[in-house]
Order: sequence, then structure tokens, then C-alpha cells
Amino acid sequence: MDQASAYDAACAAIKAETMQWASGLSLAQIRDRFELFLAQAGGPQLESVTQSPFIIHDRPACWFTPKNLLSQRPLLYCHGGGFQIGSIRSHASLMARLATACGVRVLGFEYRLAPEHRAPAAADDCFMAYQWLLQHAEKPFALAGDSAGGALALLTAVKARDQGLVLPQALVLLSPWLDLGLRGASYRELARYDIFSKPEQLHAMARTYGGRGADFSNPALSPVFARLKDLPQIFIHAGACDITLDDAHLLAQRAEAQNVRVHLKVFPNMFHHFQIFAALPQAQDSLAEIGAFVKKLLATQRPFV
Repeated sequence: MDQASAYDAACAAIKAETMQWASGLSLAQIRDRFELFLAQAGGPQLESVTQSPFIIHDRPACWFTPKNLLSQRPLLYCHGGGFQIGSIRSHASLMARLATACGVRVLGFEYRLAPEHRAPAAADDCFMAYQWLLQHAEKPFALAGDSAGGALALLTAVKARDQGLVLPQALVLLSPWLDLGLRGASYRELARYDIFSKPEQLHAMARTYGGRGADFSNPALSPVFARLKDLPQIFIHAGACDITLDDAHLLAQRAEAQNVRVHLKVFPNMFHHFQIFAALPQAQDSLAEIGAFVKKLLATQRPFV
């Protein structure tokens, strides 16, 4: 499938599915459809990646281990879904493809979702998973996440730094949603171009996660406003038609001002967390570049450390 055909197919699939979500489905139904939709968008399961499900402190988790393993140090992945939807199943393909691109094990897990569990439940669960890795596995090589998962990955790194824990070598963020107050101009100016996410949808998700009267300038909810000094280097990929794009730019600006190395690339014409769609050439390019970035870092260390 060529680039134009893959893009058109992805857009058609998104429009058809999001129309279903807006047709009065229950949250449970939306969660089920989201899982199935993203699983289908990710394509067939990779035979080169072994999936090993288990439990971390009553939370479902899964190792994604590629055959081309370069290091035992894992990457912890925080899935997106606006703090309300998403799971290992929805993001299994992305985590498997990321594991293959980077040559590292990826740990995926399911944090508690809103509205059953409001802030800071998701952030607490992500930090718990990070602590589990430090205690029971090799120290994490990288923290990664898409959309709301990007915020959770960043929050986890900030909390680990503040508590004096070992930090990962890098943060890898895909279309990170980092300002739950939606203050960036991109939330307005790109709303008609981003076919996957809309401002009213994110406003509702933010209110559901933060709770009544939440202060979205609080870095515990909007980590783009957190103190970033002494964090590991940050690698960001976003789409030019992504309504969260200004969050990526603001994070890059604030990180550089606080002497944190940052790499930001914006992919033309791409929508919010486009890497979900395995058939998109841009998704393949994004993961290949992330893989090259991680492998370059790994090359500075001894094998299997």
C-alpha cells in the first residue's frame, strides 16, 4: 500500500470508528471498541516478538521480547487513551513494533482508568510499575508513552528524580498530551485537521480524570509545567495536524531552557499518535528513527547491561 492509500485508509477507519463512539455507546462499549480498533490498526501480531503476560501488584502487565534483543534493560511503556480507555490489548502492536525497532524488551501494563479512578491513580500506577522494574528487573533504559501515556511517562520520570531513584537514559514521547488545560493554540487551530482527537473530547477526558475543580496548571496534572532540570534526554515525535502539537513544542522549549537535551520531530500531515497505524509509512519511519536513537544510546554501554 502506498503512502497516500495508507493515509486514506487510516482516515476512513478513524472517521467510521469515532462516529460509532459518538453514537451513544457506554464507556464500557467504547473501551471495548477502542481496544479492537487499535488492535486492528496495528496489523497482525509479530511472530518475532514474544508476549509474556503477568501481574504487577494486581495490575495486568506484559513483556514484549523481540528476537533481536540487544540489552536486558527494558523500556517501560505507558499507553494512551485520555486516562479513560486503552490497555495492553489496544497498544500491543505498537509495543511489539517498538520492541523490535529498539532491540529491547518493552514492559506494558494497565493502570487504573477514570472515572472509576481519578487522578492521581494512573500516575501512581505508572510510578509503581517503574519501582517494580527497579526492584525486580534490570533498571529501565527508557520511559515511553503516547498521548496521555506521554504525560504519565514524564510524570514518572519527574517523580523518580524527586525521590532520588535511578533515572532512565531517555524519555520517548509520541504525540504527548501534556497540558490538560488545552492552552496551546494548536488545540483550536488544528481541530479541524486532526481526525483522531478533538478539543471537546480532550476537555471531557481532562475533567473526568482531574475531577471537579481540578487545577490544570498543576504540574501533577499537566507535566509540561513541571521542573524539568536533571531529567534524561527527551525524544519527541508528533504530527503536524495533531491538536496536542503545541504541548510538544512547549516541552521542547522548557526542556532546552533547563539544560535538558531534547529532540523534536514533526511529521507533515500526521494526526494524533499516528504510530498506532502500522501500515502508515510515516509510522514506520517514526519507529525506525526511535529505534536508531535507542540503539545509539545502547551502543555506548556494554551488551546486556
